[in-house]
Amino acid sequence: MSDLIAIAYDGEETAFRVRDRLVDLTKEHVIEPEDLVVVVHRRDGKTEIKQATNLAGMGALSGAFWGLLIGLIFFAPIFGLAIGAIAGALAGRFSDYGIDDRFIKEVAENVGPGNSVVFLLVKKMTPDKVVAAIKEYGGRVIRTSLSETEEANLRDAFGTGTAATAEIPPPAA
Repeated sequence: MSDLIAIAYDGEETAFRVRDRLVDLTKEHVIEPEDLVVVVHRRDGKTEIKQATNLAGMGALSGAFWGLLIGLIFFAPIFGLAIGAIAGALAGRFSDYGIDDRFIKEVAENVGPGNSVVFLLVKKMTPDKVVAAIKEYGGRVIRTSLSETEEANLRDAFGTGTAATAEIPPPAA
């Protein structure tokens, strides 16, 4: 079972630095994320959502492979490759993977302009090493699916934080 963790940060760029650090920790096998999303609530009121996984690209690659394979069987590999890539890209574009997009948007609208949020859906991790690596960026834990004890430990590790937060709605079912 995966755990959801959302941490709000002051500033628009802090969450991107945290994301980069989490990617480094992934390479070191300290954390295994299922999904990693950075949301920035710009000062002009616009919300920018950057997902770590490009589903359209992955779908295009997968579709191209299967299209090429099927095209080879019917002696039309180029046609199969093109049709498979287009179909895969469309399927990836319209599929939802990981953290619910409506929940991400709801939280992003409530962190206040000029702030950012890192959403992390974790398969497994070494909590003490992850917290030690990203603690320097500050932040405020605004939502988790962890047990009450684990969430309290995480909040204690980050302290009170200074990122502006509002009442965050529960995730939609």
